[in-house]
Amino acid sequence: MPLFEWQGKSVTGEIRRGVLDAPNQQLVEVYLRRLNIIPIKIKLKKETAFTLFKRKSVSGKDLTIFTRQFAVVLEAGLPIVKSLEVLAEQQKNPYFKNVLKDIKLKVETGSTLSDALAEYPKVFDSLYVHMVKSGESSGNLDVILKRLAGYLERILSLKSKVKHAMVYPSVIIIVTIAVISIIMLFVIPKFAEIYGSAGQALPLPTQVLINISNNFGKILIGFIILLAGLILGIRYYRNTEKGRYNTDKIIFSLPLLGELFRKAAVARVARTLASLIGGGVPLLPALTIAGETSGNKVLEKAMEEVRINVSAGQSLADPMFYTGVFPYLLVEMVRVGELTGKLEDMLNRVADFFEEEVDRMVNTLSTLVEPILIVFLGVVIGGILVSLYLPIFKLGEVIGGAK
Repeated sequence: MPLFEWQGKSVTGEIRRGVLDAPNQQLVEVYLRRLNIIPIKIKLKKETAFTLFKRKSVSGKDLTIFTRQFAVVLEAGLPIVKSLEVLAEQQKNPYFKNVLKDIKLKVETGSTLSDALAEYPKVFDSLYVHMVKSGESSGNLDVILKRLAGYLERILSLKSKVKHAMVYPSVIIIVTIAVISIIMLFVIPKFAEIYGSAGQALPLPTQVLINISNNFGKILIGFIILLAGLILGIRYYRNTEKGRYNTDKIIFSLPLLGELFRKAAVARVARTLASLIGGGVPLLPALTIAGETSGNKVLEKAMEEVRINVSAGQSLADPMFYTGVFPYLLVEMVRVGELTGKLEDMLNRVADFFEEEVDRMVNTLSTLVEPILIVFLGVVIGGILVSLYLPIFKLGEVIGGAK
């Protein structure tokens, strides 16, 4: 929705200004009059390409900090509207600040907090909205927000661990490409001139290396185009339902990394489901939300199958087992939780276990990948250097031919 800058006068004569996200100017005026503010000026806010790019970005860290602060101020006794006003003013993210101000206005004009949050699905997902709705219904919004903040902190930590596992290999690969490019573009041509002046046939590895160097610019451009095309193709394919499912399935089957992603996704499902059940959300919508927020279509489809079977009267553990997707430990812990009435506790224990497994796997992968990548880098660079200096081993023959 477009942003409108407004200026108005309150009943006390005070001039107020702000920005509101609304479908049209008339609705902005309605909002202001409901707040007893007489509109003076309302105009569409002009945005640059940069602000358009930034305006719909709210990081997980920003949302987590906001949720924790929101819980604290509500627990201290501040009303929801005042809490939103205070938290909006201290936001450094301009878009998030405008979102919170708009939510504050909606709440002031009679909307529930959960309904207002639901109008920004890219910021507040279905899990967040349902948890807040549950807190509003039970009158324990501060408790629910505190629980939600803890959940978001754990998910943020889990994502950070998975990303950490990918950073080191990516850095090594980028460094390798950069070093090879420098050697091909600047070093090998100098040696090619020296060897060319000798007028002798070069060893095959050296000649191949020089030929590659002579065409390296074209090869590099072709590689970049191919890589960009591959990335765009994968992104386009993943935008389809079938494509997302198939690629997520491939991710789970990757050696080493596949198991890491699977355990991270299972931990997230278990933690989400535990948080929703503990927050008072009914089981069937909780299953749907847990699947949608898993970040993986394979698990999302499996959770939908579980939901259908549970709605037909089955227990939770058996449908999970029949999908063949969920680990045996999760299924059995869920079964125990159902029998003892401690499903939330069991799910949290499973989530803790798999989060520790992710942490352990990240450390193990870092330990294994480091020497493998160093050896790879050494073999590639070493092979280039050996091929480059191979004619020097026959230096006398090459120089003799030049005389």
